[in-house]
Amino acid sequence: QVQLVESGGGLVQAGGSLRLSCAASGSISSINDMAWYRQTPGQQRELVATVTSGGSTNYADSVKGRFTISRDNAKNTVYLQMNSLKPEDTAVYYCNALIVHWDLEYDYWGQGTQVTVSS
Repeated sequence: QVQLVESGGGLVQAGGSLRLSCAASGSISSINDMAWYRQTPGQQRELVATVTSGGSTNYADSVKGRFTISRDNAKNTVYLQMNSLKPEDTAVYYCNALIVHWDLEYDYWGQGTQVTVSS
């Protein structure tokens, strides 16, 4: 059994910062790509940022230059540092991880954490 537990969401004013964390626990051999997604009501979940096991990153155009994804492989944790937040960043943020156990790769999701940016 594997769990992803997120923390760090909340309410912040426009221009402020938040840092999200997501820790994986359970029967884990290794973790491949990790990512953050976000979703607003009535919209599809969208990819925000990804980081490979080697540390290579990719970002959605809407967050480039403002958000930074990173990971601590020793702690099985992925982070999302969000700066210069805008009201349009308001969403439920989900972490995602491709986790290997029993020699197979599985796709896991966190429970989601609400980020609200007030204008």
